[in-house]
Amino acid sequence: MIPELGHFALILALVMALGLTIIPLWGSFRGHYGAMRLAPSLAAGVVVFCSISFACLVVAFLQDDFSVRVVASNSNSLLPPIYKFSAVWGNHEGSLLLWVLILAFWIGAVATFSRGLPTIMLARVLAIMGAIAIGFLSFSLFTSNPFARLLPGVPADGNDLNPLLQDPGLIIHPPLLYMGYVGFSVAFAFAVAALLGGRLDAAWARWSRPWTNVAWAFLSVGIMLGSWWAYYELGWGGWWFWDPVENASFMPWLAGTALLHSLAVTEKRGLFKSWTVLLAIFAFSLSLLGTFLVRSGVLTSVHAFAADPARGLFVLVFLAIVVGGSLTLYAVRAPAVRSGIGFSLLSRETLLLINNVVFLVATLTVLFGTLFPLLMDSLGQGKYSVGPPYFNAVFVPLMALLVPFMGIGPISRWRDDSVNRWRSRLLVPGLVVVALAMILPWFSSQSFNIWVALAVLLSGWLLAGLWADFRDRSRNSPGLVRALRRQPASYWGMVLAHAGFAAVMLGVVATSQYSVERDLRMAPGESELLAGYRFEFVETRRLRGPNYLADGAYFAVYRGQKLVTHLLAEKRRYLASGSVMTEAAIDAGLFRDLYVAMGEPVGDQGAWAIRLHYKPMVRWMWLGALAMGLGGLTTALDRRYRRAARTPARADAHVAQA
Repeated sequence: MIPELGHFALILALVMALGLTIIPLWGSFRGHYGAMRLAPSLAAGVVVFCSISFACLVVAFLQDDFSVRVVASNSNSLLPPIYKFSAVWGNHEGSLLLWVLILAFWIGAVATFSRGLPTIMLARVLAIMGAIAIGFLSFSLFTSNPFARLLPGVPADGNDLNPLLQDPGLIIHPPLLYMGYVGFSVAFAFAVAALLGGRLDAAWARWSRPWTNVAWAFLSVGIMLGSWWAYYELGWGGWWFWDPVENASFMPWLAGTALLHSLAVTEKRGLFKSWTVLLAIFAFSLSLLGTFLVRSGVLTSVHAFAADPARGLFVLVFLAIVVGGSLTLYAVRAPAVRSGIGFSLLSRETLLLINNVVFLVATLTVLFGTLFPLLMDSLGQGKYSVGPPYFNAVFVPLMALLVPFMGIGPISRWRDDSVNRWRSRLLVPGLVVVALAMILPWFSSQSFNIWVALAVLLSGWLLAGLWADFRDRSRNSPGLVRALRRQPASYWGMVLAHAGFAAVMLGVVATSQYSVERDLRMAPGESELLAGYRFEFVETRRLRGPNYLADGAYFAVYRGQKLVTHLLAEKRRYLASGSVMTEAAIDAGLFRDLYVAMGEPVGDQGAWAIRLHYKPMVRWMWLGALAMGLGGLTTALDRRYRRAARTPARADAHVAQA
């Protein structure tokens, strides 16, 4: 009965989404206030019925209702309850329902926290988001029903959840990633609503900017968690390998980063209006493209859902409608928007324009590398592989080119600035950074590493720009504490994000250049020296978990004669599926990780294939990404945006203009 209730609730959510799209949009063009004011109520209906539907699927998993096809295929009675819960989105149908639920939450959030918007603008934004909900609800109901039954012939037990997904990181990674993916639909909806009204002004950017910051923050943290999961769960010691499905989430992040900076220019100066709208369309289109790549079956990846091509065709058609329709509207409306505001070559506007261009080029290079093998295969030209050599060769130089401008950006002025002013602010901090870049690499290695020196130089330059900017801002403050309090939330968000980016750069380069790894055969009683640490294989242990059996390799790690830590790596065999998984043992630290992973047994002497890693500063990548996400959330908390959201709109007269 509960699955049928969930199915019915999903149908009612589709009905509500149809009403949310049609009624307020009709009212916005006819000037009918009653129809437009129905939008928040209809949005609440979408939220309620999507929540009921999702809750019913959760109950089906927790109660081991194996008459439901998706439960039988992705759960098992031995599965711990926490993984039964996360198994809800550990499959195509359930993860799509999670996508729909998160979209409903975004719709509800916009309806709740945007009361200060003009009625016509709010009605159009919610109507456009309702149209997106129609597409995904239809996808779920007509091609990917999560409540389909296995009647008759209910299995006695389920097939089990993929062991790769039986991990705490995978409990929170997909929801956060989807919050970012789906969150760009808000920026898209604001952009299309602005195009419909022909009002691409600073007010539109101010309304859209906090939502875009929140979506970007969630996507940043979601990508970080995916990288962290690959590092400790897959057993190979890597943190990023340019997997096509990883690229599917990385491309919207790159486009969203450009969008954030472009929105700042549009809000502050009224410039780049058409370009900002185009970036909003592009960012959400890439989110839809990522959905197609993951769910169409065209990619093979540990992150991809095995799905039949018919589902991919549905997403492809929906993508064509969304992109084609929005670009057509853009082509009609955008040329009419002109800005008479100018700026000089040396100004903050120019630096942010360079930022936009670099991020867009980076997005296009990743897009090309991801789609090229698919294109060649579809043309019958054979199998091609585009891997890390291509991406590193084109992407890394672009980011290195961007950082010098990022260092100047915080201290630069709008409209017009000068090289002499930049020199006076940055000359001394710049010289200090150059000295550090020449000295610090010698402390971490016996030889000078040019790549580490370059990373120290670029990240230090970025931090020098932040320091110079804060020094200017606090020049007239009576004390440091008061100077800190005077800065708005958007400033601290920028500081966190840029400092996080600097930490990511240092972590990536230090880990890439100084990591040491060794694959070897080891038996209990043997030891190996790696990067100054002695790994002693103490013994093997037989372990039993709630739904698996495991062989464990117990290590003691010494530095000199001092015991540093104990590590227990595992090789697990899951009882329901028979799958074998590697569980790495990691001693984590701020400046280094010690990492042990088990391979296969070797010979009959109790020996195993063992992989040892020394990873310097690897945590800086994830801490930096977390700081970037916190920066996006902090910016969204700026009082200006809260005031704009709370202030009753006085702009309903725009109905007549629209």
